[in-house]
Amino acid sequence: MIVLRPAAERGHANHGWLDSWHSFSFADYFDPDHVHWGPLRVINEDRVAAGQGFGTHGHRDMEIISYVLEGALGHKDSIGNVESITPGEVQRMSAGTGVTHSEFNYDSTGTTHFLQIWILPERTGITPGYEQKRFDEAEKRGRLRLVVSPDGADGSVRIHQDARMHAGLFDGAEHAALAIAPGRLAYVHLVRGRATVNGRELAAGDALLYRDEPEVRIEAGQGAEVLVFDLPELARH
Repeated sequence: MIVLRPAAERGHANHGWLDSWHSFSFADYFDPDHVHWGPLRVINEDRVAAGQGFGTHGHRDMEIISYVLEGALGHKDSIGNVESITPGEVQRMSAGTGVTHSEFNYDSTGTTHFLQIWILPERTGITPGYEQKRFDEAEKRGRLRLVVSPDGADGSVRIHQDARMHAGLFDGAEHAALAIAPGRLAYVHLVRGRATVNGRELAAGDALLYRDEPEVRIEAGQGAEVLVFDLPELARH
């Protein structure tokens, strides 16, 4: 089973300083058919206006991943991290027993465009933690580069869940496939550009949800940037 989630059907909120599209139920947006996919709980496509940002706020028991597309995201948290996240970098914050943080666009003119991704942890009450790594464009060109995993394989960012996130860049004849083990789910999010994924033509913001399928196939990219999630099955909603 492969289900298309068109970009235009996502939840949308424009607060002036923040323009956000929600792939899953979030804040005032609720869709009972799109609460989570396995442990994948949130993909918000956020555009933060110049000189604006999220003030200090708290989280618990969530693996939070930031994937910046344009601009820079300033991060400061209660466990001592003060960082700037730029395109090509993947940041993970494990909220665990509780953490507060802020995220800000310090540029005076440009917009920060990023994906905010939440993954449910395999267990609650862990010690909060932080990790940030850069993955150069060459590592993702024409292939699916593992960037998030439970064991830090291939230099990926480590999360507390049996889930993996791959990132790839595709143009023209470049193509790739990722096998899906029996009993596992997959989720493909086309970050930008266009691509054909398992025979379906996708545009920026579109997604595909997979259950009982053997692989994800990506081809015919046009400036395409793709995220592919390999996920365990959880209780269905």
